[in-house]
Amino acid sequence: MPVRYRCRHCETEIGTLPFDADETIRKLHLFEVGEVDDYIEKNEHGDTTVHCICEHCEDSLRQFPDYYALKNWLQ
Repeated sequence: MPVRYRCRHCETEIGTLPFDADETIRKLHLFEVGEVDDYIEKNEHGDTTVHCICEHCEDSLRQFPDYYALKNWLQ
């Protein structure tokens, strides 16, 4: 199954790995205990999605750091 990277703020698909790389992802990204469930989602069909941040949202958060306090800052 492919692994999809999506922005956790705007839901834009950033990219896709065309192969099953679950274990590789866990090794590449250094997660603290319990963080894996916050960033990596596996659905009932076995598809894996890694929630990260796109460049556009990262730039917006850099310009307006108060947005970090909001749960949903995109309208």
